[in-house]
Amino acid sequence: MTPSKPGIDSLRTVACRFPTDAPEADGTLAWDSTTLVIVEARAEGCIGTGWTYAPRAAAVVVDDLLASVVAGRDPRAPAAAQAAMVAAARNAGHGALVGMAISAVDIALWDLCARLFDAPLTRMFGGPVADVEVYGSGGFTTYGDDQLRNQLEQWLELGLSRVKIKVGEDWGRRPRRDLDRAAFTRDVVGDDIDVFVDANGAYTVGQACRIGRAYDDLGVAWFEEPVSSDDLAGLATVRAAVAADVAAGEYADDATYAVRMAQGAVDCLQLDVTRCGGYTGWIRCAAVAAGHQLDVSGHCAPYVSTPVAAATSNLRHLEYFHDHVRIGRMLFDGAEDPHDGSLVPLPAPGHGLAVRRDVLERFRIA
Repeated sequence: MTPSKPGIDSLRTVACRFPTDAPEADGTLAWDSTTLVIVEARAEGCIGTGWTYAPRAAAVVVDDLLASVVAGRDPRAPAAAQAAMVAAARNAGHGALVGMAISAVDIALWDLCARLFDAPLTRMFGGPVADVEVYGSGGFTTYGDDQLRNQLEQWLELGLSRVKIKVGEDWGRRPRRDLDRAAFTRDVVGDDIDVFVDANGAYTVGQACRIGRAYDDLGVAWFEEPVSSDDLAGLATVRAAVAADVAAGEYADDATYAVRMAQGAVDCLQLDVTRCGGYTGWIRCAAVAAGHQLDVSGHCAPYVSTPVAAATSNLRHLEYFHDHVRIGRMLFDGAEDPHDGSLVPLPAPGHGLAVRRDVLERFRIA
């Protein structure tokens, strides 16, 4: 008889809060810090690390709901553990905050699995297909011209060929400033760089159609969440009215959400690995998009997204989001700048990132 292998020992959670480096806002929210919930999964002397950008309540979900589900399971079968977590979360609901917690655990389990096999995650996912092209993202509505110019120029210096700013300021009440900032961005980056805008659902449908045509005149190539991502009919209406690609999907928590979004609402489906069920959820949602002849674009979390993004054949690009880049560079060894506009998967086992313990303790929430 073959002896049974030891299962997952435990999950450990830590919540950290990182102040922003300047006031930040988009069309609907303002914030002065970003919170991470980090999960460490242990088995056979190895540690796998995952995280999500969520309130620290997500750590309570892991501790109270998910840890007991995962404990003792085969650490080399992360997809099976993810299915068990989703089933256990039936009454709590598997989306939103619970979905973020599941995502963090799933990422940690895949990282653990790959480290036990002494293999990079890209190999576990059947890749890499290619290096991961990224686009610069930030351009918050709180930025003045000088601050915005500096950020745009930094992205150009990194070789990025696409840049994105926030619009829809004050729930769409300042359309003139939105257009002025988009025009300013075009002037700074020139005609050979793609300009994207993200309204975070701030506009009404009619307003989005009208201002979207003005963005078209500026050569804007990507109109993200022009209206609420819950308004699939509204997204489809805007999509029919503008030349720019309409994108949404960052709140997807499973493949069912992706199916609804892919049926005419968007030109490109966004996926956030820290929300959509982790790497397991990403793979399923990307397959849904491929079945509908759609590309996917990674939303935020660039460093932890790179391994699965690199193995996704219908990937368009990945968001190089200012807050998450800054935090990643502080918190993780292995978080590097793009090369020629792309992030390159690390050759080390797992996702290749290692937590800097001194930084973790400095920003840890008691």
